[in-house]
Amino acid sequence: MPLLLLVMFAGLLGAFPMQVRKRFDGDPNQPSKRVTGIQLADNGEIRAISEGQLFIYAQGKWTNQGEAKETMAAESIAAPASIPVQPATCSAKAADGSVWFGTAKGLLHQEGNEWEYRQGQRWLPNDDVVAVAVNKRGDVAVGTAAGVGLIQIREITLAEKARLYEDAIEKLHRRTEFGYVLERSATGVKDSDNDGLWTSMYGASQCFAYAVKKDAASLERARKAFRAVAFLSEVTQGGKPNGLPGLVARTILPTSGPDPNAKAYTKETDAAMQKRDRKWKTLVPRWPKSADGKWYWKADVSSDELDGHFFFYALYYDLVAQTTAEKNEVRKVVRRIIDHLVNHDFNMIDWDGKPTRWTVFSPAQLNRDKDWWQERGLNSLSILAYLKVAHHVTGDKKYHDVAQWLITEHGYAQNAMFAKLAQGVGDGNQSDDEMAYMGYYSLLQYETDPELVERYAFSLKRYWDLDRPELNPFFNFVAAATLKGKKFDDPHRVYDLAATGPWLEESVDTLRRFPLDLRNWAVNNSQRRDITRMGPGRGTKRNGKVLPVDERMVFHWNHDPFRLDVGGDGSSLADGTSYLLPYYMGRYLGFVKD
Repeated sequence: MPLLLLVMFAGLLGAFPMQVRKRFDGDPNQPSKRVTGIQLADNGEIRAISEGQLFIYAQGKWTNQGEAKETMAAESIAAPASIPVQPATCSAKAADGSVWFGTAKGLLHQEGNEWEYRQGQRWLPNDDVVAVAVNKRGDVAVGTAAGVGLIQIREITLAEKARLYEDAIEKLHRRTEFGYVLERSATGVKDSDNDGLWTSMYGASQCFAYAVKKDAASLERARKAFRAVAFLSEVTQGGKPNGLPGLVARTILPTSGPDPNAKAYTKETDAAMQKRDRKWKTLVPRWPKSADGKWYWKADVSSDELDGHFFFYALYYDLVAQTTAEKNEVRKVVRRIIDHLVNHDFNMIDWDGKPTRWTVFSPAQLNRDKDWWQERGLNSLSILAYLKVAHHVTGDKKYHDVAQWLITEHGYAQNAMFAKLAQGVGDGNQSDDEMAYMGYYSLLQYETDPELVERYAFSLKRYWDLDRPELNPFFNFVAAATLKGKKFDDPHRVYDLAATGPWLEESVDTLRRFPLDLRNWAVNNSQRRDITRMGPGRGTKRNGKVLPVDERMVFHWNHDPFRLDVGGDGSSLADGTSYLLPYYMGRYLGFVKD
């Protein structure tokens, strides 16, 4: 069985207040010019003055009342010296004693010694705030240089948030008949190199959801995700060129659409890429056709796809597959992929007979090739996790024996103790981190050898200590669940590896703050005075933690959370898996109750 539920709840009983922006897009009567005065009634009515005209918002629509015959005197509250963005242009005091300050670069909310920053079109029509008003409920009306914004307080539970994301995925984020899940652009849902990874992580979220709720919807979603991901190691077989059994595709496209090889992937484009990156492969076609002629499949699969696949397959086997036939389907797909790796010196061999660019797990390369020293620790961790999942799912001892050979003859367990190569907090690669935590979860879930458990746990603790400032609930929940009760001893001392500190409160706060508006709006935090710089364009709050999730951009957990500024125009919409996976995982593990 998987990890036992931990009796540890975050105290999330019922709804909590969440800030959301009310948008007036499409209302022809809304004020769209500079607003010089604003009032907000307790019933939600807004009165705003713009260009000398009075506008009123009531019963869901704006009306222009003509020439304004009134003035709207605003409160004047002196901004403290600690205000993060200066100067303040206006202010309003809320019923709870907190204060909202407008600035020429966004809106600030002061509550005690804490500041929230509301900037960019996720929150405002324009960052030049010239008037602000608050009602008793805590809603905030904002007059800007480009019209009126309204930030509402909405009572919502974490479970209700999850349902909103899940409903949006069903309506907006599915691609092909298999239902691959990923972000949506203005022109629809397009393929990405990481379709297999993102769909695996979505599928994992639904495995946890089904384990918690035992509902038909989660069961069907998990099954659909399994079929989609499993197809990526079927579509490569039998066409021309033909992949070896177990070769995994990155993604697929229907052949009824444009040929993806036509412009982007030619010998000339590959040659240009090789000038910038000597590991880049020449593959023509990069998108072969399937045997039935229905699909293009993308070659040169990456190790992050495999990390997602094996993480998902193990969870699906444990938490969702109910019949012998279902479990055999999981065994079949796991066996064909792992046998491919074992039979080809632990590398994924593409249709050209050579390893793909990143799926390299061979001792010859990881231990003896200088070009692979940076991947040695993480890739050793990954292949050991794949083998452990294969042994667990199939029951075949040969996968245990192969793992032992890598450990005893080639030092892979020792390699995995240093899976993260970083010079300190904020250094490293968040894509690698995302991959590592999936591998750690599987390894520490299924490994029974006490010494190996001790090594893997020590490795994870070192890794997590560097990632704790990122306020990442997925990373935190993996660490807290798998490190519980773990120790490591060396000749000098015994280390208690259990997670300590406010990881639970911080994880729950991230889930609570996770934005309902997941469009890629531009985010600019460089102008803030409450930032500790850690290099060009990067920084943390003064407490050494990253900015809260509702003040930065998160599409996936592989985004750099230390980046202060991120471009965007709202034309892409994230799919919400970054919330769903840690939320349902947290519920399954007993960290979150909702």
